Amino acid sequence: MTNRTADLLVIGGGIHGCSAALQAAMRGLDVVVIEKDTVARHASGVNAGGVRRLGRDYAEVPISQRSMEIWHRIGELLDDDCGFQRAPQIKVAETDADLQDLKDRAAHLRAMGFEHEVVLDRNELRTHLPAVSEHCVGGLASFDDGFALPYQTTFAFQRKARSLGVRFEENCRAQRVERVGSDFKVTTERGVFTGRKLLNCGGAWAGEIARQLGEGVSVEPTAPMMLVTSRMPRFCTAVVGNQSRPLSFKQMANGTVVIGGGRRGRALPETNVSELIFSELRQTAETAMAIFPIMRQASIVRSWAGIEGRMPDGIPVISASSTEEGAYHAFGFSSHGFQLGPGVGEIMGELIATGATNAPIAPFSITRFTPEP
Repeated sequence: MTNRTADLLVIGGGIHGCSAALQAAMRGLDVVVIEKDTVARHASGVNAGGVRRLGRDYAEVPISQRSMEIWHRIGELLDDDCGFQRAPQIKVAETDADLQDLKDRAAHLRAMGFEHEVVLDRNELRTHLPAVSEHCVGGLASFDDGFALPYQTTFAFQRKARSLGVRFEENCRAQRVERVGSDFKVTTERGVFTGRKLLNCGGAWAGEIARQLGEGVSVEPTAPMMLVTSRMPRFCTAVVGNQSRPLSFKQMANGTVVIGGGRRGRALPETNVSELIFSELRQTAETAMAIFPIMRQASIVRSWAGIEGRMPDGIPVISASSTEEGAYHAFGFSSHGFQLGPGVGEIMGELIATGATNAPIAPFSITRFTPEP
């Protein structure tokens, strides 16, 4: 019979749940991960795979920096390279106003003590992106960023966590969460699990778990869309974004081009379904063609969308519960959580195991959504 007791119950088997479970196990905790579908089924398995510090909300930058350090030695942590490759992340400016905004951002980061984002003038942009359209006037680059393979990465976290004794209960929906004495009880489709501590990494479904803990937050289910083209001659070695239009663009080693960046389909979390909105996908394709005219020759071979949770202010909840001691949250990564996974897992593992962290997570407190009295 399955052992349904643990030191820590983690709800959600995406990259953040798997990463936190691993880090908690590394600190000696007995951990069970409860996943309603399968690991990497939703956002963690179908995102663009960008490992970027570039363009992050200023509050996220310190965590992103720490996470980047882990990414650069990810094989040491997981015994798997996760398909991680260093590649410049470049945000393209199509107008002088866009370029000025990028210059202002780089100056703000320098004032914060961060120098990883570098302004590119017109000629420097073409040094790194020779195929870029003539109308583009410059850009902003973070040269030591990169990309990885989402499925491979999330499964690598699961595999390493399992090797340290973490138990994964997949196809096992958490239906009810409650405090009973000093423990948390999670009622699932396969019985009740008991843990001294609880971590909510439920993604688009995390709002209901938070509500059951007495913390009402609005988590909007979204469906970021991706498309991939047929193979093309090699013309781009960077991961490319756009200052004023949604875009995430990279060419893989086999010549295919993967494009996403924020255009959303229709998310139906109650049925686990996401639907494509082709008028939005058309805009994604048009942006790609505007930045790289060579893309007019490309053929789209497939497209897809995952289900992700978005917060009202566009940054995640990474915090202890405000209502239940021993409960914690890491959700609402708003379509840009993949790169943060290793760092957030480390923070949550430390916070859960020791009760404290030096990481600057105050901006991510769940209490920021509590109405003022």
